[in-house]
Order: sequence, then structure tokens, then C-alpha cells
Amino acid sequence: MSFEPAPLKKRMVAVSGLPRSGSTLLCQLLREHPEVYSPGHSSPLCPAISGLRQHLSDNNFLLAQLDLDPELMHQRLISSFRGFIDGWFSETEKHTVVDKNRGWMQHLETLLLLDPNAKVLVCLREPGQILGSIENQHQKTLLLDFPDHTASHTRYARADALFAKEGVIGGPLLGIQHLQDLPAALQQRVYYVVFEDLMSRPQQAMAEIYQWLELPAHSIDLNNLTTTPHESDSYYRFKYRHRQHSNLKKPAHHPLPARIDQEIKNNFAWFYRTFYPGLLS
Repeated sequence: MSFEPAPLKKRMVAVSGLPRSGSTLLCQLLREHPEVYSPGHSSPLCPAISGLRQHLSDNNFLLAQLDLDPELMHQRLISSFRGFIDGWFSETEKHTVVDKNRGWMQHLETLLLLDPNAKVLVCLREPGQILGSIENQHQKTLLLDFPDHTASHTRYARADALFAKEGVIGGPLLGIQHLQDLPAALQQRVYYVVFEDLMSRPQQAMAEIYQWLELPAHSIDLNNLTTTPHESDSYYRFKYRHRQHSNLKKPAHHPLPARIDQEIKNNFAWFYRTFYPGLLS
């Protein structure tokens, strides 16, 4: 026994990528398009799907039914997960919906199973400037510790923790590296949004993104952007701000100690070769 699971009613656009790389701004700019629904906040949808998959995979009743008819059960799972996603966005009638979570990089194949038309926007920024942005904000909030308690570290040790495999910067960098190993057909569903490019030519950059998303052309009034209440900053101890502005504001350049800057380039040379070749000495 089998059936064809109904397709999603929505078309998913997942926003992922590196921290401090413009994901909040990108969601804000996507929201300006009349055919796009973009709440803009980091969403629990991706971890909810991952957690539900893990829970169901450990369920003895489901495992017993898999023994009886694995094809039917897998189709039921697809249909149920799609229903969950449709329900998540039931407040909007717009067809294209945006969901922001860094985890989508690790779950691209699952996303495309549930929505073959989904696309992923991955936000990039020069890693040294990401570190500089975080360190700059830390200096404004010295009496608050980081969630991972690295406020008492030296700047070098804090950078080491941030760029570790499980670190705030290192984890997403590893996710981007793993994307390079996917089949070409899957990689074609990924678009890399370079922060520096978005800031230097925002109108053109967004026009190219809209075109890649197969949306009608739309001109953005960069001096009159729509703002919404931003997501919690206290959760991150105010170390990673999510402020929105009614107009585009270019970020300051953050100088780095030469030793730290060179080690970042050495340790993540693959990233610079792929996305910032002009910055390698």
C-alpha cells in the first residue's frame, strides 16, 4: 500500500550561514518584496523537525510498523512533516516563506525532501571581521559574560573558542565546508550572500537574489525599510545584537591583531580560496 504525499502549500526559503554576516538584514530586505513572508527572527522550525525525526526514529511502535510496510510509513512521515511546515506558516497566504536558522546548512537534504522547490541563502562575511564585530560588542558589555563563559579569556583564547569546531564561528564554517561536498544538483539550491557585496551594492545584490528565487523584480526603498521587534538579545547576553534600522547602515571596519588575523587565514584557507581569494597573501 502506498500513496503520493501532498506537496507543501508553501515554498521555503531558508536563511543560514555565519554569525554577524547580515542574516537579520537579509530577512528584513526579503520582507520588502510583496510576495515574500519573512518574519526575520531565528526560527525553531529546523531543530523542531530534527528533534521530531529523532523522537520518531526511537519510537518502538513506529519501528514495528516500518517492519510491516516501510514504504507506507516513510510516505506518512513525509506527509506529516510537510503538514507541520504548512501549519507553521498558516498565518500567511503568501506562497514564499522565509525561515532563518543556521541549522538548515546541516539539514539541506532533509529540507529538499520535504520541499523539492526550497532554496537556501547562506550569509558569508570575512571571518576576521566577524570576530572583530563580536569583540567590539563585547567591549561594550564587559560586565556580562558570554553564554559559553569566555569573557575572562584573553582575546586570543576567545578567538580560539569562537573558531573551534563547536564554536559560534567555527561550527557554521564547518557547515559551509560540508556544503562543498554535496552533489552538484543540491549545491545548485544554495546561494551565497556575501555581506560585503550586499553592503556595497544592496539594490543590485537584492535584485540578483530575487531573480535567483524566481520572484518578480522589485525595487527597495533603502531609506524607508520596514522594521519589526527584533529577537531576544538577552538570550545571547547582548553579545550578538539583532538590531534593525529603517535605512541601510554600513558597518565599521574592525582592526585585528596581526597574529590572530594570520592564524584565521591559515586555519581557514579553504574558505578564503573559495570566497575571498583576494585576501590571501
